[in-house]
Amino acid sequence: MDIKKKLGISIITAMLGVILISGGTYSYFNDNEETTNTFATGLLNLGINKTSIIDIENLVPGDRVNGHFKLTNDGTVDMKEVVLHSDYEVVDKGENNKGEDLADYITVEYLHHVNGNKNVIFKKKLSEMKNKSIPVLEQFPVNSDAENFSVRFSFMDNKKSQNHFQGDYIRLQWRFEAMQRDGKPNFQ
Repeated sequence: MDIKKKLGISIITAMLGVILISGGTYSYFNDNEETTNTFATGLLNLGINKTSIIDIENLVPGDRVNGHFKLTNDGTVDMKEVVLHSDYEVVDKGENNKGEDLADYITVEYLHHVNGNKNVIFKKKLSEMKNKSIPVLEQFPVNSDAENFSVRFSFMDNKKSQNHFQGDYIRLQWRFEAMQRDGKPNFQ
């Protein structure tokens, strides 16, 4: 067979293959449906009704001072728990404290008010709370009522001279951290 015939047969075979491929993938009927989907994340928003729970001046050994505050779930996601992070700095304005920490003499009693009852969450020295995470509330659902708390700070009187603490003060920082509820494997 000569080259022209071979070339002609090859071209015809290639064209036939293209026609069969395009004809096999083309359909005469077609239908499409579209959906629009959204994925919106929730908002975790812990609220507190004060920027300063307590400011104490002229504290002396034996004094007790109370502060009250409320926490709210202002978001759209249930909270699994709320944790208190505590840090402080003692500012020594008077005599040398000789290695003693004023926070060793401040007792903190943290109370949760529920149905007219006061439940003690913890009672610790302020120094024991430094750089610790302390759970203060579990299961805080969306649209629940405000949770009422109070704290009582007591300056322990050790029945000895505590003159070296005169004029000192503590800068106390409390940070409340809310944790989201657990994820749901079949969320609906």
